[in-house]
Amino acid sequence: MGNCCPRGNASAPEATDEQKAADGSISNDNNVVNPSSQNQDGSSNPAPPSASASTKPAKQGQMGPVLARPMEDVKATYSFGKELGRGQFGVTHLVTHKQSGEQFACKTIAKRKLVNKEDIEDVRREVQIMLHLTGQPNIVELKGAFEDKHSVHLVMELCAGGELFDRIIAKGHYTERAAASLLRTIVQIVHTCHSMGVIHRDLKPENFLLLNKDENSPLKVTDFGLSVFFKSGETFKDIVGSAYYIAPEVLKRKYGPEVDIWSVGVMLYILLSGVPPFWAETEHGIFNAILKGHIDFTSDPWPQISPQAKDLVRKMLNTDPKQRLTAYQVLNHPWIKEDGEAPDTPLDNAVMDRLKQFRAMNKFKKVALRVIAGCLSEEEIMGLKEMFKSMDADNSGTITLEELKQGMQTQGTKLSEYEVKQLMEAADADGNGLIDYEEFITATMHLNRMDREEHLYTAFQYFDKDNSGYITIEELEQALREYGMQDGRDIKEIVAEVDTDNDGRINYDEFVAMMMKGNPEAGNMKKRRSINI
Repeated sequence: MGNCCPRGNASAPEATDEQKAADGSISNDNNVVNPSSQNQDGSSNPAPPSASASTKPAKQGQMGPVLARPMEDVKATYSFGKELGRGQFGVTHLVTHKQSGEQFACKTIAKRKLVNKEDIEDVRREVQIMLHLTGQPNIVELKGAFEDKHSVHLVMELCAGGELFDRIIAKGHYTERAAASLLRTIVQIVHTCHSMGVIHRDLKPENFLLLNKDENSPLKVTDFGLSVFFKSGETFKDIVGSAYYIAPEVLKRKYGPEVDIWSVGVMLYILLSGVPPFWAETEHGIFNAILKGHIDFTSDPWPQISPQAKDLVRKMLNTDPKQRLTAYQVLNHPWIKEDGEAPDTPLDNAVMDRLKQFRAMNKFKKVALRVIAGCLSEEEIMGLKEMFKSMDADNSGTITLEELKQGMQTQGTKLSEYEVKQLMEAADADGNGLIDYEEFITATMHLNRMDREEHLYTAFQYFDKDNSGYITIEELEQALREYGMQDGRDIKEIVAEVDTDNDGRINYDEFVAMMMKGNPEAGNMKKRRSINI
């Protein structure tokens, strides 16, 4: 899966010292834990009996220069099997978790190949971006990141169905209906990335993997090694990607998220015809063809392909990025729509989905999420931090109603005034009419953070002030008051709803059940983990 083009010097803003700082406490499966699970009085609790072994903190070791966290031996947790693939910077192996027996893919990057500061920052950013995109169903999930003396190891979800590219070759080319269905999924993935402030920059069939061998296997995008965070209007100049799929503006060294649509347009041309639109014997020749932008619609099988399909290809391969379709516009193109109709599900972006889920929670759950947000490491929230900065247009440290509205529009989601106000009220925990940084992280972090035992237990401890193992009405009242979320109306109601054994207080199991209730991702993640590959 090597790239034809080398990584250039990243032109995105230099990471600050704060961004580079590491949260040094990690667990055996690389989940981040709060260094000390302390009560208000300073005493600490042991982990509950139900906590899994994987939540025990790893021994502190020498700090790794790439991930800026203590080094540890990945082979203590995983046994390595056959090689699955090889790229410019790393080799991917099949690995098995020694305790659970689950199989994953592990991408090992040799540190000797990271020759300069930019290479190191690329790897660090790859981890940050994968954590930021956690929980999206069509994005390969990062399970853990390890660094030892010689290598960095990224343990990821295993996609045993192989590369989309191999399936395309096996089929020759797709029918228009099959190609439209596949493209719909691919562009929805691009829409998700862009709405979360990420440009992939290396979209090609080889980086789309099939979860299993089934004909209708879920599709997953992988390899975020060249990806970057971006803000609206920001441009990049480094030439990265793979020759056939590079957009002309990349070669001109001034580009933004539109490059991903170009790459997918090239993929669509290949899906329909079996050959790339821009071809030559040499890389230099390919680049010249891309810059000319001539698309051949005369050779077979193009005379038999519908005018609407050709129209979409033309609009995705427009050499002017400003005229090129956005992901949202592609999904609304007549050729893409199922049977000429718009998809049943509205195209909300990921941030809006999260705000809507947050809005539906009771105040107890919102405060618990606030505590969990405080447990997350810098790398886990880096993507949300970048999104907050891009929405905070005047750099005031808060997001106004107008900035939230503009931010959603920039991400391709148009909302009514009423909808924006509803989302604003959901995130604005203290009711001051502004969303501050902590409120934004709490409301938009992915709910899979609640799937982690150590985070849930830390949150439970926050409420359980007297360390009794139970949360009382008085303790809940005190916690809501501390966060300015006490209105005196519904605390007894909340406790009654959560207190399934009707003893007037909430134990740890009842607390966990409340946190998991109404979180579709928690169930989905468990299902995804248990897939027998």
